Amino acid sequence: MDRSWEADVSAPFARRLGKSAAELGTSDGRDECPDIWQLANGDIAVIGTDATDAYRDRLPDGVLIGEDERLVVIPGAMLAAAKPDIPDA
Repeated sequence: MDRSWEADVSAPFARRLGKSAAELGTSDGRDECPDIWQLANGDIAVIGTDATDAYRDRLPDGVLIGEDERLVVIPGAMLAAAKPDIPDA
């Protein structure tokens, strides 16, 4: 399928946006590490809990999840902490 945008999975991680899960107290340091990263090409990588199946049947109108996409959930505090690192549109 041709899309107007495709993830470039060869792009390396460049910098964390906001604070780490440990800094925010949302991780036990073992296997719970939500995170937000800017990639070297400017794209954003989000690490969170895969909640695709829980939300697939109750998405708002016009919202779709592609076969190769996942809906992930991160703590609200993590996005709020990243706000200073995200440029205005």
